[in-house]
Amino acid sequence: MFSWRAEVRPGVWAAFTNVAAGNLALHVGDDPAAVRRRREELEQAAGLGPRRFRFMNQVHGNAVSVVAGSPAPGVDDDEPAAVAPTADAMVSAGEPLAVMVADCVPIVMVGESAAGGPLLGVVHAGRPGMAAGVVPAAVARLRALGAENIGAWIGPSICGNCYEVPEAMRAEVAALVPAAWCTTSQGTPGLDLPAGVRSQLAADGVAVEYSGGCTREDEELFSYRRDNRTGRFAGLVWTGEGQ
Repeated sequence: MFSWRAEVRPGVWAAFTNVAAGNLALHVGDDPAAVRRRREELEQAAGLGPRRFRFMNQVHGNAVSVVAGSPAPGVDDDEPAAVAPTADAMVSAGEPLAVMVADCVPIVMVGESAAGGPLLGVVHAGRPGMAAGVVPAAVARLRALGAENIGAWIGPSICGNCYEVPEAMRAEVAALVPAAWCTTSQGTPGLDLPAGVRSQLAADGVAVEYSGGCTREDEELFSYRRDNRTGRFAGLVWTGEGQ
C-alpha cells in the first residue's frame, strides 16, 4: 500500500502510496464508490480513526488553501463546492492532507508552531505549477501560519532522464526555474522537475529530508507518461500513532 512511510516528527507521519493502494482519484473515469472505498482503507491503514484525508481539486496552478475542520459526515470530496478546494497546495494545523500525482512532484511539508504543535502542508508541483511558484507559495503560507523549522519530503515523480519536452518548453521553464533544465537519457531536451523543486525549497531555507524515485521507471507506481490511462497515487501527511 505504501511505497514509503515514516514518522517524520514525533507524532507526525508522512507516506506515499503505490499501485497496491489502488487509484485514489475521482477524475480518471474510475468507479467513484471504489475510489471512496480505497480512500477509507487508506485512512484505516494510517490509523486516522474518524478523521479523513483532505484532497484537492488540482488544476496545475499556484493557489494554496488553508484547511480547517473536518468535512461533514457523508460529504464527498468529488464535488468541488463541497469540501475539496480547487488548489495545488494545502496547509493545516493538523488536519490530515493528501496530494495526488502520476508523474508530477508530490511534496509533504511539516513545520512547528510557536506552541510546538505541527503545521502540515502538501503540494502538487507539476511543470506549470512549479513554474508558477506553487512551492514557494506553499512555504510562505505555512510560515504565515507561524511554521518554523520546516522540512520537506519529496515523493516519487518522473525524473529528468525520462521527461522529454520540446526545446521551447525547456527554455521557458528553465528561465523561471534554472535547476529544472536538463537533457534526457536519449539526448533530447528535458525537464528535471524534482531538481527544480529542490532548488525552490533550498532558496526558501527548507531542508529536503527524503526524495523518491522515478514514476516512469517503477511499475509499482502510476505514471501518466508510461500509460496515459492510469490512476493516481498519493502523498500523505497526518498526526497520530500512524499504526
